[in-house]
Amino acid sequence: MSSPTLILRPGREKPILQQHPWVYSGAIERVAGDPEPGEIVTLVTSRGEFAARGYWNPRSMLQARLLTWRDEPINEAWWSAAFARAIAARRPWLDAGLPCRLVHAESDFLPGLVVDVYPDTASGERWAVLQALTLGIEARKDELAAILLRDLGAAGVYDRSDVDIRKKEGLGPQKGLLAGRAAPENRVQVRESAGFALTVDLLKGHKTGHYLDQQANHALLRDLIIQRGPEQRLLNLFSYTGSFGLAALAGGAAHITNVDSSQGALDLAEASRANNGYNAASVASFTADAFQFLRAAEESGDRWDVIICDPPKFAHTHGQVERAARGYKDLNLRCFRLIEPGGLIMTFSCSGAITRDLFHKIVFGALVDSGRQAQIVRELSAGDDHPVALTFPEGEYLKGLLLRVY
Repeated sequence: MSSPTLILRPGREKPILQQHPWVYSGAIERVAGDPEPGEIVTLVTSRGEFAARGYWNPRSMLQARLLTWRDEPINEAWWSAAFARAIAARRPWLDAGLPCRLVHAESDFLPGLVVDVYPDTASGERWAVLQALTLGIEARKDELAAILLRDLGAAGVYDRSDVDIRKKEGLGPQKGLLAGRAAPENRVQVRESAGFALTVDLLKGHKTGHYLDQQANHALLRDLIIQRGPEQRLLNLFSYTGSFGLAALAGGAAHITNVDSSQGALDLAEASRANNGYNAASVASFTADAFQFLRAAEESGDRWDVIICDPPKFAHTHGQVERAARGYKDLNLRCFRLIEPGGLIMTFSCSGAITRDLFHKIVFGALVDSGRQAQIVRELSAGDDHPVALTFPEGEYLKGLLLRVY
């Protein structure tokens, strides 16, 4: 065999032929051709039949990530075509000048690659933020940034490859301007679909600068507040820079209570409140641990009409699921105790190791212990710019419930 090749073990081909993009070391019988880490390799069955093509990292437990199940070259033209497909799928966001997820890793059939786009409302220019989660993408990120400059028309491309998962690939954190021009002070002004504006710090903000996966749920909350009327009081737990609160104010909510452990995040929330012209008296901010805040609120008899519970990831591995489940249950139990009859709770888990079914069971257990009654009004997930490949259900990391509680 002239090109680097991975020969699969007999009986281990099925997930690969069914287009699951991950290949663990145990599925590989042997390696032919001495590929370099990050190099493109061809996978063949034990019978020598073509199976797929992807990139290789012998340092990782996931030794191959698959890019195509066609016998085709992975070259600059292939990457350009992959980006063209992603750009076409996000055309509604791009044409509307909205921030969006352009490439959603495995769910856009580009494992290890995340790209978010932030259109600046002041200049009309776009900035892209790239995350290389794997060695195979890390080795190509300069090439990919050049494609984004050309085909997306980005003014600049930032590197936010500063996530812990890179350690499993033998990589350290990296961030900075990757290609093109820097945004002024590395910040852009964006407008969400819910109608509010906010400042995104492309180098210091969480994730790629902002939590784009909740944009559709922000818009849903705005519409719910409009439907329920102007006297709604909202508790926004783990508020970060206050986007759910801004969405509620855009819908006419009477008062927002933001709770976050980071004073810096709450300062940004306050700046966004002022920039959007909302009354200062309409927002109260508390720098506090959410669990402690909820316990104190319960003791003092506080109640809210709408509660948002959007905590950070509690379970990073399957070994942490049991402890995470206890945390999610405690949070939801206290939310059930603090909601007014007929009120709404939006509750989320972004832990990939917590399945949607398990999250339902956790919230159900909290409801039983609270003695309340609740209806599922809607299942919640990331927005449509965060699709989930049918062959990769693991891509559904964000799951949530909109509940009406009595």
